[in-house]
Order: sequence, then C-alpha cells, then structure tokens
Amino acid sequence: MSGEKTEKATPHKRKEARDKGQVAKSNEVSTALTLLFSFFCLMIGGKSFVEGCFNIYRKCFQEYLLWDVSVSNTQVIYEQLLLESAKLIAPIFAVTIAAGLISNIGQVGFMFNTELLKMDFGKINPIQGAKNIFSFRAVAELIKSVLKILITSLVAFLVIWNKKTVLFTLGQKNIWDAAGFIGSLILQIGISVSASLVVIAAADYAYQRFEYEKKLRMSKQEIKEEFKKMDGDPFIKGKRKAKQREIAMKRMMQDVPKADVIITNPTHFAVAVRYDFNTMDAPVVIAKGQDHVALKIKEVAKQHKIMTVENKPLARALFASVEIGDSIPEELFNAVGEILAYVYYQNGRYKGMMK
Repeated sequence: MSGEKTEKATPHKRKEARDKGQVAKSNEVSTALTLLFSFFCLMIGGKSFVEGCFNIYRKCFQEYLLWDVSVSNTQVIYEQLLLESAKLIAPIFAVTIAAGLISNIGQVGFMFNTELLKMDFGKINPIQGAKNIFSFRAVAELIKSVLKILITSLVAFLVIWNKKTVLFTLGQKNIWDAAGFIGSLILQIGISVSASLVVIAAADYAYQRFEYEKKLRMSKQEIKEEFKKMDGDPFIKGKRKAKQREIAMKRMMQDVPKADVIITNPTHFAVAVRYDFNTMDAPVVIAKGQDHVALKIKEVAKQHKIMTVENKPLARALFASVEIGDSIPEELFNAVGEILAYVYYQNGRYKGMMK
C-alpha cells in the first residue's frame, strides 16, 4: 500500500527534522564518556591531585592559622585557596567539557538550534504528561535504567570481589598503604564501571539510531508529494537554474581556446567565432558574453593568444541574433569572413588555406 511508510527519508526530510532539533542521539554516550575520561584523568594525574590537596592542607595549618585575623588577611587567604583549588580541578573540568563536546559532536555534528529554546506549552500538559509516563518509550527507559544499575553493580562487585583478600587484611596496613590501596580500588571500579557504561551507551545509540530512522520513514506517496513541492519551489528552481548557468558558463569558457577570433564591442560584448574550412559550411559562435562575461572571454583569449578584433556593430548583431553553437547567418557571413581572412593573414594561415 502507498500509505505504508517503508521508504527511507529523503535528504529534504532529514534536513527539516534536523532544523527542528530531531536527531539520533543517546544521552548515555555523553554520561559514559564523561565518566570514563574523568577517571582516566584521575588515574594519570591522581598523584599530583593528592599532592596538591596535601599542600593546601599544610599551608592552612602551617601558615594561615598563624596569621592575624583581619579583613585583608582573610581576603588573601580566600584568593590563594581559590586559586590553588582552581589549579587542581581545572584539568578534570577541561576533560569533562572535552568529553561532553566529543560525545555530542560525534553523534550529531555541529548544531545550534533555536527551535529547542522556544516555549512549548504542550510539554506542561498533564494529560500529555500522563500519556508519556505510561508510553512504550517510558517503559523502555525504565528497563534500560534497571539494566544499567544491575550491570554496573555487578561490575563493581566483581572488581571488589577480586580484591577481597587484600580488603580483609587492610586493618593490618599503615594508613598510607591503606589509603593508596583504597584510592587504586576506587579508580579500578570507576574505570570498569565507565567501560561497561560505554558498551551500554553504544547499544543505546544503535537503538536510538534505529528508532530515528524508523520515525523518519516515508510512504511512496509522501516522497512523490515532496518532489512535486520541491519542483515548484521558486527557491529550489532558482538554485537549479543558477547551477545550470554555472555549468553552461564553465563549458563555454572551456570552448573559448578553440576560437579563431574574438569579436568585441569592445567593452560590453564579446563573441568567440570558430571556423574549420574542412568540416564546416559556415563559421560558428562557440561562446558569447556581456559585460563581466565578455571580460572573462577576452581574458581567456589573451591567455591562449587568440586575436581580438573590435567591431561594434558586428559584435552587437552576433550577440543578439546568434546562439552558442549556431552558424553565422547569411547577412553577417561576409562581415565575419573579412575578419577571419584578416586573422588568418596575420597568423599565416591564409597561405595554408590558399594551398
């Protein structure tokens, strides 16, 4: 049936959906990558982070507590603590932002959409909200959340269970060894859980992509109507005509080097004429242009050392009455012939023709 949506969405439909902010995106990807990158950052720079925290701690007890309590001293302490803290968390903050950007740009590319900022009163409709709560999508999200909790809990349990022997003897260690082990265990749990979330996010993105493509599907009738609409759109027509003119202009300029002579106005018109006495019954106009195009024709002719002859009336007449690819009409044949004879004489081709 023509009403069944079995066809893939057209580029125009995809663009409309994207303009409305409808894209295939999984929020799980951003969460998983942010968590994973953050724990990797702690694993690489964790030692420096801990040393920085201890330096702030020492400074507080060895220096700041000895200062007199005053407004100026309090301000200095506040500024120094703020600066030192900012230095510590800046790398993690930067990694978190980078992870968020990578995850979002990787899924949907660069996109800024003001449509999503508009107020939609339908979203605060209690009836619609109740429908959303008991919808299939809400059930799918609930199942996904439960699976996430079960999988991440199982991963964390397995990591802890693998270290159970050391955990049971932790009371026999000194505080530094115990703290080092706890820190290492937290990093292992964090990275393992993050890695499992990345796998879940990949599966969720594949599902969101499938749902997005399914939602965008069109019926054959919709595709036909869209093509009709686009064909009648003045903007689309204008773009198509502009492209056709561009292609025609490029093709015409490629033919200019084949010309025997360029007949000019000299400033407003330029007509390129070619004549092969062995294969042609009459000279042919292979390119013509006005104003800017005429200037381009003359530039190409100059580059290929094609002679330019000024003849205002003839240039105007050829431009007005002869289309590209057409032969010169009888009433203009003599005038064009005289110019060709002059050009051939100047180029030394006239003698070759006489032979």
